[in-house]
Amino acid sequence: MDIHTFAAIYIGSYEISLNIYEISYKKRIKKIDNIRYHIELGKEAFSKKRLGYEAVEELCSKLSDFSKIINGYKVDEYEIYASAVLREVTNATFVLNQIYLRTGFSIKVINNSEHRFISYKSVAGRAGFDKIIKDSAAVVDIGGSGTQVTLFRDGELVTTQHIGLGTMKIRTLLDNRGITYSSYCKQMEEYIIKKLETFTSLYECIVENIVIMGDYATEVIRKVDKNNKENVVKTEKFVKYISKIQKKTVEEISKELNLANESDPFVLPAILLFKNLALSVKSKEVYVPGANINDGIAYNYAEKNKLIKVTHDFEKDILSTAKELSRRYNSYSPHIDALCKLSVKIFDTMKKNHGLGKRERLLLQVSAILHDCGKYISLLNSPQCAYYIVMSSEIMGLTHLERKIVALTILYNTYQLNEFEYLSQKLDHDAYLVVAKLSAILRVANALDQSHKQKFSNIKISIKERELIIKVESFEDISLEQTLFDDKTEYFENVFSLKPILKEKRVYLEED
Repeated sequence: MDIHTFAAIYIGSYEISLNIYEISYKKRIKKIDNIRYHIELGKEAFSKKRLGYEAVEELCSKLSDFSKIINGYKVDEYEIYASAVLREVTNATFVLNQIYLRTGFSIKVINNSEHRFISYKSVAGRAGFDKIIKDSAAVVDIGGSGTQVTLFRDGELVTTQHIGLGTMKIRTLLDNRGITYSSYCKQMEEYIIKKLETFTSLYECIVENIVIMGDYATEVIRKVDKNNKENVVKTEKFVKYISKIQKKTVEEISKELNLANESDPFVLPAILLFKNLALSVKSKEVYVPGANINDGIAYNYAEKNKLIKVTHDFEKDILSTAKELSRRYNSYSPHIDALCKLSVKIFDTMKKNHGLGKRERLLLQVSAILHDCGKYISLLNSPQCAYYIVMSSEIMGLTHLERKIVALTILYNTYQLNEFEYLSQKLDHDAYLVVAKLSAILRVANALDQSHKQKFSNIKISIKERELIIKVESFEDISLEQTLFDDKTEYFENVFSLKPILKEKRVYLEED
């Protein structure tokens, strides 16, 4: 049995962590070591928007220690991620260069949606997760810079939203105000409640279960029910315990939870977030899986390299999010379903002609689902509005580049594609080609249902010489589709050197 040794390093707002894993197909992912260093990078990063010499020096020193540990384990592979703490500083390029020169580590700085999706994978990839979300659930991921809330209904992902409630951000905002400790606690809780009220007013947030990911959550749930090995407790019991300990000092709370730091500055905002998140979604039970982003990095690596059997359908999550976003802007309709099927049918027929893979196929589906959402804002400028909606929305599972590809595919489904030089600051050459190909396919598929009446049935698509032949059966007059189809094909021909041909077989219903 092949066993891969893998190391995951994460640079966070107030600590850096290293986990060592053994990965095998039968035993899946087993954590064999965990090292954490407390280093408050976020305080300087969020307040000054830069990292100073001392912070960089300490970071490089700790990463050098990690390098020695990794070499000691003789790992097969390692990956290093950083999120908001390096994403928000103005001197990130120089910091990353110093880290590389001193340690040899190349660090991947991920955006918020990538970060949360990787963290989400650490939970969703576990046995029993689909049972937790079967009826309804909220998965909350609490970090130093913010909190991600992901809602599920009937086993499907409804929405995911980033709320600016991170443990370090809350502490930095309200600290050092010369007030009493009790007033400090009261202000902190009031601030959290107000922020959560905005979210709960926009979405139907009542759920059966809440899944909490974040530091201190495991320590809290173990204190709530010491004999519970499943890490699941009733919300009422969970909230009651936190309400009791929040009256204590930070030192007393740290001691109560057996924390390594006897006066942990982030424990108070963390437990107040746990409590008020559980109350805001009115959950019946609280589940704390004890997972973190390092576990997600390991799962992502194992999935990518086919080292484990994947039990959860992550593509379904992406499509569910896109459909819910489409519904929010009143654009989801039978036309969207028809367009998705047509687009995919054309894409699959042209495998040898477009050279794209499964991921681009998924991006085409997302583009088809969201292509009409801009009409909610403006009928005249709907393509631009759709572009900004996509770029401003969180679609869990898509990288920033992939979201940009979707937005531009929708834009150029209607408008003429700009030259590469015009878009070179937004896209590299490969991504530009993906946008061109996906938008060309989407245009042809859209032309086949221009009336939004789904007039066709029994659609057959084939390639013969340099022609893409689309044979359809129809009970209705398709002269509108035929006319607009011819107008849409020139762009497709330019991209693929294939001429789309629409052939109709008219079907007449027999009268009684």
